[in-house]
Amino acid sequence: MASDDIALLAEALSKTHVGYGELSYKGQGLKLDNAESVKELVREIEEYQGLRALRLEGNTVGVEAAQAIAKALECKDQLQSCHWSDMFTGRLRSEIPTALRSLGSALMTAGARLRELDLSDNAFGPDGVKGIETLLKSSVCHSLRELRLNNCGMGIGGGKILAAALTECHEQSSALGAPLKLKVFIAGRNRLENEGATALALAFQLMGSLEEVHMPQNGINHAGVTALATAMQHNPHLRILNLNDNTFTKRGALAMAQALRHLRTVQVINFGDCLVRSEGAIALSAVLREGLPTLKELNLSFGEITEAAALVLAQAVQDKPHLEKLDLNGNCLGEEGCEALKETMDRADILASLSDDEGEPDDDDEEEEEDEEDEENGKEMKENGVKDKRDSPVKPEPACHPEVLSFLSSPTAETLLKLGDNRTGLIQQHVDVSDSDKVADAFLKISSLYSDDHEVKKAVLETIDTLLKKAFFGSSLQTYSFLSTLLVMLGLLKGEGKVKKVQVLPGHLLVLEHAVQQDYFPQDHASLLDTFVARAFSLLIKTEYCRASLMPPLITVLAAM
Repeated sequence: MASDDIALLAEALSKTHVGYGELSYKGQGLKLDNAESVKELVREIEEYQGLRALRLEGNTVGVEAAQAIAKALECKDQLQSCHWSDMFTGRLRSEIPTALRSLGSALMTAGARLRELDLSDNAFGPDGVKGIETLLKSSVCHSLRELRLNNCGMGIGGGKILAAALTECHEQSSALGAPLKLKVFIAGRNRLENEGATALALAFQLMGSLEEVHMPQNGINHAGVTALATAMQHNPHLRILNLNDNTFTKRGALAMAQALRHLRTVQVINFGDCLVRSEGAIALSAVLREGLPTLKELNLSFGEITEAAALVLAQAVQDKPHLEKLDLNGNCLGEEGCEALKETMDRADILASLSDDEGEPDDDDEEEEEDEEDEENGKEMKENGVKDKRDSPVKPEPACHPEVLSFLSSPTAETLLKLGDNRTGLIQQHVDVSDSDKVADAFLKISSLYSDDHEVKKAVLETIDTLLKKAFFGSSLQTYSFLSTLLVMLGLLKGEGKVKKVQVLPGHLLVLEHAVQQDYFPQDHASLLDTFVARAFSLLIKTEYCRASLMPPLITVLAAM
């Protein structure tokens, strides 16, 4: 080893913080290639009694140097924290697994009980995960509380290996009566995609102990998000969930909203740059209304959320006493929408800057995006062997009534009356109230028949009451989903995919006015409709027909809310 290198190491060691059980070489920029280059470092480790934490981050360690350090660690049974991020800069990728195996083997020989392992920023890929696989399965990690693997390039393969190792660790530790209780998991920028995320989700669900999950920028879309959402439901002490810069879309957002309903300790949610969009934002609003009592920070920036949905969100967070920040920057509010949002917020200080707002979406852009998304969804489903539910056979009803199916296919007042006094029960049997699309479609078809004829009016209102009463019997999230779907079909909210929009008729609005006054219709849902229907004035009075036919019922609906 050159004399100047020895001098550099000696100087670094003189700056090393030694105390409280920690030996730190953090950020020294040491180039440690062989045993000679770490001679002094090894001596420091060997002489340190009661070593609990070793910081090697910010240096570059070769295979031979790692083996020498490992030899010194073989007797350090009190070691609990290994801060080994950014430790292989400039090393061949093939060298890293060997170095990691040496270090891991030393910890197993020592009988250490790790609580914290940080290998972030090492870019070791799937092979690097193989290098720590045996360590993660061993008793050394039965006590692990924090695992940090940010920016390691694990990929799908690495994610699966990691998931299997954590699962085995949990199973073995559980057999000994002290199951693995990992609290912090950090693995951003790893290209895990759906398969890697889904594999890890199963491990998370098994552990059930997570308090912080950070998995930003992993190329995960709704399938992986849904798997993670299911796993989060089984981690009741979750405080921080960061999935920034993945792709939720409506399906992922609904799944995550459903999961969040079960969690009471969440403080930070970061779904920024996740394409949550307006329907997803409304679903999250339902959860905010009924849960998340300890929420401090909500990031839904750059999610293609429009003005009205943002206003619904703002209303939903008003009663969150611990909320410190709401980030809706980079969405599609428009100048007036930004001002309306600021006015809606009771506490302006918690609203993040809106300086990067994208402006109101253009109708042509919306149609183009919907076509592209349909194409992408179809492609993705074919690649994964998944059938589009629109192509799937309809589940047979227990008692199929052709006259009801005929009515729902082509509704008229005459065929509604012909169904007789049991029409409400018959229609209810043929509409799956757990499917928001079907409920909204049925609502629009039936309410379109509303008229001044007493018998028809009575039949329409009774049928709608029965249908909505059953639909609203479920969770707030389920009913919010129905309302957002209804708004999309009425053209008042941007939706995903090709949704058949209907011409708004007086009957739609008058039946809606009737529904919001019924006991089964929650007051906060009426507030949601108020936000959107108020906007309908500008959308529905552009033609003479709308001015003449829709203005009175619109005014009636708004008054009822």
